[in-house]
This record gives sequence, C-alpha cells and structure tokens, in this order.
Amino acid sequence: MKLYSTKIPIIARDIIKELTDDGQIEVGNREEAELDIQSVLREYLRTDRELTEKAKDLMERRGMPHGAFGKLKHAMAEDKGFGLGEDGIAWMINQILETFMQSKFIEEIYASDADMRKAMKTIFKRHMMVDEELDAEVRKRIKNLEEGTSNWDIEYAKVMEQIRQNRGLKD
Repeated sequence: MKLYSTKIPIIARDIIKELTDDGQIEVGNREEAELDIQSVLREYLRTDRELTEKAKDLMERRGMPHGAFGKLKHAMAEDKGFGLGEDGIAWMINQILETFMQSKFIEEIYASDADMRKAMKTIFKRHMMVDEELDAEVRKRIKNLEEGTSNWDIEYAKVMEQIRQNRGLKD
C-alpha cells in the first residue's frame, strides 16, 4: 500500500466527512480540520522519503546488496518509531487522533479512539489500495511477456509510469 501525495486532500476530506456524518466528531472549521490531517499525511511522506534516502545511502556506503533495502528501511523506521505498510496506516491514524486532541478546529470528540481508528483505517485502505489495482492493470497489459525477464521488467516500469500519469498519481 502506498500513500500518493495527490490523494492527501481527498483522504483528509473523506476522514472529516465520515467522522462528522457519523457523529463521531464535531468540527468548527472543516477546511482547517482537513488541513490538520493533510499536514500529518505530508509529514508521513516526508519521513518516508527521508528514510528511503538514508537507507539507500547506508547501503551504498556499506556495499550492501539491493535485496537488503526493505529490511534496512524497516529497521531504521522501527528505531525512529515510524510505521511502514500496515504499520504506516496505524502511525498516521495515531498522529491524526493526537492532532484532533490539540486542534482548535475540532470542537468535540464523541466517539472512542477505537471507533475512529476503525473508520479511518477503512478510508486509508480504500485510497491506498491503488497499488494493487495498478499492478493488476499493468500485468494485464503486458501478459504477453514472460515475467522475470529484462524485457518484462522494462515494460512493467514503462506501463506503470503511463498508468500513474494517466490517473494523476505522483509519488
């Protein structure tokens, strides 16, 4: 699952809308409350990029194989108390809940943290499942190539980039 920067305003809007429509929170200024959520999500992307760069640099300095990247990045994220993948969703939700407690734009919170977590997790998954959909579409388009070959890898990357551009998805 991946969080795309272009999805951030949409996710923030959906969270505020669903939580207010369900009576879980009362919002004084909807636009500002959405901006609070957007700032959390942008910070997530910034930290994720920072960890990616640090992991790449460390791998290069140590001469580590490319296959070690994921494990190294996860270890660095864990040291920092940062979540990746499913844990990333939990990290973002925790940050949003903390923001709600401090925000002057959230008038009242009526629901439990558990109820709000459940609602937000559903929204995040809906918007972040894009990668699986993209992968399926790319594989469908290049089904005539043998997976694992260099031609397949090159064509996969090319078609993925085209589809992302067509859908307005940026990293």
